[in-house]
Amino acid sequence: MGKMTDIALPDIGDFHDVEVIEILVAVGDTVAVEDSLMTLESDKATMEIPSPSAGVVSEVRIAIGDKINKGDVIFVIDSADAVEEFVVADEVVEEPAVQAEAAPVEPAPAAATQASSVAERMIDIVIPDIGDFKDVEVVEVIAQVGDEVAKEASLITLETEKATMEIPSVFAGKITALTVKIGDHVNQGDVIGQMKASVAEAAAEPEVEQTPTPEIAAPVEEEIDDRAPGEKESQRRPVIAKPSDAPAGKAHASPAVRRFARELGVDLYHVPGSGQKGRITKEDVQAFVKRTLREGAPQVTSSGGFGLPAQPTVDFSKFGEIEQKPLGRIKKISGKHLHNAWLGIPHVTQFDEADITELEDFRKAQKTAAEKAGVKVTFMPFLMKALAMALREYPQFNASLAPDLESLIYKKYLHIGVAVDTPDGLMVPVIKDVDKKGVFELAADLMDVSQRARDGKLSPSDLSGGCISISSLGGIGGTQFTPIVNSPEVAILGVSKAEMQPKWNGSEFVPRLMMPFSLSYDHRVIDGAEGVRFTQRLSSLLSDIRRLVL
Repeated sequence: MGKMTDIALPDIGDFHDVEVIEILVAVGDTVAVEDSLMTLESDKATMEIPSPSAGVVSEVRIAIGDKINKGDVIFVIDSADAVEEFVVADEVVEEPAVQAEAAPVEPAPAAATQASSVAERMIDIVIPDIGDFKDVEVVEVIAQVGDEVAKEASLITLETEKATMEIPSVFAGKITALTVKIGDHVNQGDVIGQMKASVAEAAAEPEVEQTPTPEIAAPVEEEIDDRAPGEKESQRRPVIAKPSDAPAGKAHASPAVRRFARELGVDLYHVPGSGQKGRITKEDVQAFVKRTLREGAPQVTSSGGFGLPAQPTVDFSKFGEIEQKPLGRIKKISGKHLHNAWLGIPHVTQFDEADITELEDFRKAQKTAAEKAGVKVTFMPFLMKALAMALREYPQFNASLAPDLESLIYKKYLHIGVAVDTPDGLMVPVIKDVDKKGVFELAADLMDVSQRARDGKLSPSDLSGGCISISSLGGIGGTQFTPIVNSPEVAILGVSKAEMQPKWNGSEFVPRLMMPFSLSYDHRVIDGAEGVRFTQRLSSLLSDIRRLVL
C-alpha cells in the first residue's frame, strides 16, 4: 500500500469555473506520470490535465459538467512507488546468500537492474516558445511514429506569415505518438505527441521536469472578433442553421475546429457532433455547410473583404500556351497579410528626397575602419540611425492603434524592420534597439540577419517587435514607389536608388547625390502635415549627419 495522494487542479492560467467535459480514468485504473486524467474546456481552449504522480486511482471527486478551479482536489491516487519496489525485488534476486561471503555482490548489477526498469520514460512533445505567433500552421511533418530521433533533430515545420521554422526535439528517443498533421494550427505549449526518452536525459532538463504540482501552460487560442465597430453578432453569421439542427447543450470542439468554423462563418451551437461524447469535428463542420447549401437554408454570403467582387475566372489557355505554378509559401502567407493591410488601412504616401552627398563621402572614408571591425558599412545603418532620431522627435510614428481603435499605444523602444529579398520571398527581420547602437554594430546586425534570412534560419523573435519598416530598392533601381504599411505598425519607409543630379546652390548648378524616398502611413493616426514634417526632418538628418550627434 503506497501513500494516498490528493491530485489538485494545477495552474491553468487566467481561467475560472472551467467545465469538466470528459473524465479519462476510473477508480482502479493504473496511471503513469503525465497520463491524461480528464479534459477541461473554457470559452477559448480545450485542455487535458495530466497526472503528476504514478499509481492507482483510488477516488474520482469530479463529474462531467462540474466547474472547477485551480487547487480543487479532483482525484486521489494510491501513489505506490513501483520503481522502488521493482528495484528492491531485483536486488534480492540478484544477491543469493550462498555467494555473499565468497563474492560480494558488486553494485553494478543493481544499477543495471534499476536502469532496465527506469531507463526510459514517456515525455510529451510540446511546442516551445515561438514568439508572439498564434495558430501557426504545420506545413511539414518530418518525424514519424517509430522513428529514433537525436536531440535537436527536426520534428515538424511551421510557417507563419513572416517565417518558416523547424521545431527540434528536446530529447533523444523514440517517437511513440504524433497528433499533428499538415494543415493543423498549433500554439506555444500545445502537446503534439509523445516519445520515450531516458530518465537521465529528462532530468537534465529541469524546465520540463514534472513536479507534484506542475503549472500547465494551457494551449490558449484567442477568440478573434473581427466584426466591424457596431456590428451585431447576428450580422457575423454567414451560415444560418435551421432550428432543428441545434443540438442540446454546449458545443464541444477543439480550438482548431472552432477557428475553422469561424473562418466559414458557422455557429457551432447549431452543428451536431459525431465525435466522442458528442464533440464536433472538422468533418462535422464541413458536412453541416454542405447540407445547409444543398437544402437551400437562408445564408448571408460575402464575395470578399469589404464586399469586393470576386476575381473573374478566365480560361487563359484559350488565348495560347500557358503554364501554372504554385505561389511560394512565404508569398502566399505574406500576401494575405498585405491584402488585409491594404484594405484595412487608409494609406497616404508622401514623397521626398535627401541630399546624401556628404554622407556618402563619409561612408566611403570609413571603409578601412569598417574592415578592421570586420563589417561592411552600407548606407542602411546611417539611414536607420537617422530614422530612429526622427521617431524620437515624432512619437506618433512609433505607435500602434489600440484594439478598440480609440487610443494609441506609444512605444518607448526603437526596433526597425528591414526588408530582405530571399529566394523564398520578402522577409522583414527586426533590428532591436537601433537608437542604442553605433553604425558598425548596426552593420554587423544587418549582415547577420540578412544571411540568416537567406538561409531560412530566422527565429520568431527576429521577425517580431518592429516599430517601423524600411523597404529599400536602391540596390536595384527605380525612382519612387508606394510601400504598404506593415500592420500593426503605422508607417513604412521606401528608399529608391540615389542618382547624381544638378542642383542650384544660388549661383550655379552643382552635382549632388540625391536619394528619393517615400513614406506610407496610416491616415487614421498621422495627418498630411505630420507626414511632410517627418520626411523633411529625415531629409535634413541625412543631408548633414552631424545632426545625428546633437
